[in-house]
Amino acid sequence: MLRILQIGILLNLTGFMLTAQIPGEMPLYKGAIPNSKPTAAKERVDTRPNGTRFIIGTTQPTLTAFIPAKPNGQGVVICPGGGYSGTAIDHEGLAVAKAFNALGVAAFVLKYRMPLDTSCIDRSIAPLQDAQQAIRLVRQNAKQWKVNPRKIGIMGFSAGGHLASTAATHFFENADPTEKDTTSVRPDFAILIYPVISFSNELAHGGSRGNLLGKNYTEVQKFRFSNEQQVTAASPPAFLVHSADDKTVEVENSIAYYLACHQYKIPVEMHLYPKGGHGYGMNNPTTSDKWFERLGNWLKTL
Repeated sequence: MLRILQIGILLNLTGFMLTAQIPGEMPLYKGAIPNSKPTAAKERVDTRPNGTRFIIGTTQPTLTAFIPAKPNGQGVVICPGGGYSGTAIDHEGLAVAKAFNALGVAAFVLKYRMPLDTSCIDRSIAPLQDAQQAIRLVRQNAKQWKVNPRKIGIMGFSAGGHLASTAATHFFENADPTEKDTTSVRPDFAILIYPVISFSNELAHGGSRGNLLGKNYTEVQKFRFSNEQQVTAASPPAFLVHSADDKTVEVENSIAYYLACHQYKIPVEMHLYPKGGHGYGMNNPTTSDKWFERLGNWLKTL
């Protein structure tokens, strides 16, 4: 009996040690957060009727790491959606990270700052600064987190897809002009799920555009953050998923990004479903087809 207890204690301690080695949720920045103002505003969590959480008013960005037991070397930074008003942290973040781990892919859920004038000096670039910092942080810690520094991608859902596509097209410039680190912030691939892509009048999701840029945005800003216009030959391979009946973010957003990639001969794969609407995470309820399985096959080609 004593021996069984000893073995149980040893297993528990071993489990604790293994858990302790996984970084889990960590502050995105070691020191001061760039482009930020002091604010008394507090982050809050709303629980939806289906039990998933929606995090509102984030001013302190974090990165939550999920390291697989059998890593294959790939890593993905995940940007949950929420119209730049919050983050759907569960079904577009944590659940997705666990699914990646089952494929051997390390996953890092980014809780990025909300673009608020009360907490940001320039609201329009705060989420991009956080996305670039997340890629930088994963690349800097690639050995420790068992990731190939040349196989680090970015993923986003809805407005998180806009952030991911911004990171995939704006890596030539450092969004934080005070950052001296020269680690590349170019993602090696982009995964865009029912993404906001364009801020043009024809395609824009008005809520995402207004929340990111504010009310008095300029035509220059609108063009800059219309990411179908920012694709170049240096942009990374992309995987897109959308539904034709999406009433929140028009399917033409994904089509526009696909065509831009095709124009520059960038490898791109797109899956369009006739139905599904918006915001379904990994599980489109209208079909037995699983886009995440198709994504797993695509990742093997990289």
